[in-house]
Amino acid sequence: MSLYDIPLRTLSGGETSLADYRGKAVLVVNVASKCGQTPQYAGLEELQQKYARRGFTVLGAPCNQFGGQEPGTAEEIEAFCATTYGVTFPMLDKLEVNGDSRHPLYQELTQTPDAEGRAGDVQWNFEKFLVAPDGTVAARFRTSTTPDSPDLVTTLEQHLPT
Repeated sequence: MSLYDIPLRTLSGGETSLADYRGKAVLVVNVASKCGQTPQYAGLEELQQKYARRGFTVLGAPCNQFGGQEPGTAEEIEAFCATTYGVTFPMLDKLEVNGDSRHPLYQELTQTPDAEGRAGDVQWNFEKFLVAPDGTVAARFRTSTTPDSPDLVTTLEQHLPT
């Protein structure tokens, strides 16, 4: 199955899919509002601002599977992201990234290995998957790789559309 064929819902309830971002580099990130890693929102927004005009977007995917750290409603998540971090990038409806109810998007994404060659379950909030403009998964970055990490930024720049 192509990543472009997987139906998604936006945080505001609309229908979308990665096909809406065809031709762009997309950083899909499972996010949470009450996590020690939540300040990564600031770095993600910086990436959005720096590279959006060059064919890039962050795509936030709220998930409550790690310590119940994303308990809010869609409205609460949206308000938190906008007021606390000035988030302008698109956000998906809350979804599951692991387990029997893993969203089909993450069924595909988690097949991609990280830099150490490990595929499988998402380990924590703010794990990142870079989808290339052709819809293939170009890279996987674990939580400890921050948005301003040289590895992430270099890989992102290599996959921006020309």
